[in-house]
Amino acid sequence: MRKPTPYSILELATIGVNFTPTEVFKNSLTLAQKAEQFGYERFWLAEHHNMKSIASSATSVLIGHIAGGTERIRVGSGGIMLPNHSSLLIAEQFGTLGALYPNRIDLGLGRAPGTDQVTAQAIRPDRMQAVYKFPEELRNIQQYFSTDNQHAKVRAPIAEGVTMPMYILGSSTDSAHLAAKEGLPYVFASHFAPTHLFEALNIYYNTFQPSPYLEKPYTMACINVIAADTDAEAEKISTSLIRMMLGVMTGNIDYVQPPTEMTSELKQILQNPAFQKMLKYAFIGSKETVKQKTKGFLKETGVDEIMVASHIYDPEARVKSFQIFSEVMKEL
Repeated sequence: MRKPTPYSILELATIGVNFTPTEVFKNSLTLAQKAEQFGYERFWLAEHHNMKSIASSATSVLIGHIAGGTERIRVGSGGIMLPNHSSLLIAEQFGTLGALYPNRIDLGLGRAPGTDQVTAQAIRPDRMQAVYKFPEELRNIQQYFSTDNQHAKVRAPIAEGVTMPMYILGSSTDSAHLAAKEGLPYVFASHFAPTHLFEALNIYYNTFQPSPYLEKPYTMACINVIAADTDAEAEKISTSLIRMMLGVMTGNIDYVQPPTEMTSELKQILQNPAFQKMLKYAFIGSKETVKQKTKGFLKETGVDEIMVASHIYDPEARVKSFQIFSEVMKEL
């Protein structure tokens, strides 16, 4: 029989109108503590910059905040956008986290900027060179965590010998090739970029090369979930997500807005092909509705683990949505 599929959370720490960053970080920790009770495998923090609606920018700092307030759940990055950073500093940061919270920290690595091009240039002027060096920088981090590095001229002593599972994140086929070649777990961002999901998974499975880190392929895919007691209630809650995604698509990013009744204008926006494409894997509805959609997704993709993002204005409604999804996964 198939083993139960692990389920995890991707947290962007979205900021709702009338919420302060301090409140958002407190709510993120409360969610992580509840997720631990609900049986979630991991709680990952994203990296985004120059977006007033997202508080997850100093990813390593937030990982420490969440790990320090929980006991068992794995906490990690979803992910560190490596071309924005020095591989040595990331090794030091995550080596420190791994020493503070042994066997609980994950390092997910991506190469997207996590922001607009102007901001990306401000973060690191030579960023495009760093993008091309992504595989090399990945191996540098692995070397810094290795005990074999203790005689090197450049070291991250705090990281040497620390267990640090690494994951390749992506939304295109390029990342699939890299994850397969390096023999690392692969995480696909199907919650906002579903177009190449199946092509990327096929590439990863068919070209995977076993490594000291992983014997056989391991895949994760992310979806959006808004679950409530009824389909109608979930639809109303989802109006916050619709407005947020509209802002992303039009370049008019704003704080997450409170939900409203589903209007004809919002329904029209939902019918837009670009919108439908982006939110192909947004499962909105009652427990039974979300269950059937999730069951179909798992059957179609065959992924080993499912990760959930949930952009909900009200913190209590958000916790409830994740609770309902945990019940769905336990029943599946």
